[in-house]
Amino acid sequence: MLDPATIALAAAAGMLGGAMNALAGGGTFATMPALIAIGLPSPIANASSNVALQPGAIASAWTYRKGLEPIGGVGVRTLAGITFMSGIVGSLLLVVTPTRMFDIVIPWLLLLATIAIAFGSRAAAALQRHASPGPRALVAAQVLLGVYGGYFGGGVGLMLTATWGLLAGEPPHRLMAPRTLMLAMANAAATVVFVSFGMVRWDACVPMLAGALVGGWAGAHLGKRLSSGLVRGWTLIVTTVTTIVFFVRAYG
Repeated sequence: MLDPATIALAAAAGMLGGAMNALAGGGTFATMPALIAIGLPSPIANASSNVALQPGAIASAWTYRKGLEPIGGVGVRTLAGITFMSGIVGSLLLVVTPTRMFDIVIPWLLLLATIAIAFGSRAAAALQRHASPGPRALVAAQVLLGVYGGYFGGGVGLMLTATWGLLAGEPPHRLMAPRTLMLAMANAAATVVFVSFGMVRWDACVPMLAGALVGGWAGAHLGKRLSSGLVRGWTLIVTTVTTIVFFVRAYG
C-alpha cells in the first residue's frame, strides 16, 4: 500500500493530467512520470495512467458535448468507432511489449507529440495552400492515431488537433469537443485491455482517477475562457521538459 504522501502525489498528478487533457491534451505527460517516480515499471505506469485519465476524459467530453460536429466530412460517431477499435489494437501491442523496449520507445513517442504541438498548425497551413486531402486520408490518419492512443496516448489529443487541422483545415478552437471525445474513446479501449490483463496498479490508479475527474471537469470549464495561445504555450513547455527527462532516463 502507498503512504499518504504518495497518494496525494498521485491525486495531484491526476488533477493536472485531467485538466491538461481538457484544455489541449497531453495529460499523460503529467500522470505517467508521477507513477514512474512512485516506482511503477513504465508499462504498468502507462496502463494505470490511461485508466486513471478515463473518467476525466468522459467528464470533459460531456461538458463539450454541444460542440460535437463532423470533421472533414467524417461523422463523429464514425471517428469514435475507429478510435475505439484502433485503441484496442494499440493497447494489445503494449501488453506484449517488454519493459526495456518500451523505455527505449517512449522518448521518441514523446518527441513526436512535442513536434506536433510545436509545428502542427504551420504544417496544416502549408498543406492547405497546396492540397485538400479528403475523408479517406482523415480516416487513415484516425486509425494510426487510435493505435497510438491505445499503445501510449501521450500527446494524442494534441496530435489529433494537429492532424485534423492538417487534413481538414479546422481551427483548433472548433476541435476541443471532438478531440476530447476521441481521447475518451482511446482511453476506454485501453481501460478494457489493461484491466483485463491485470496491468493496473489500483492503489496508485484510484487516487489519480479521482484527481483526473476533478481536473477534467474544471479544465473543460476553464478551457472556454483561456486563450488558445496560452494553453498551447503551457502544454509545449510541459511536453518539452518531459521529453528531455525521458531521453535522459532511457539513454543517459
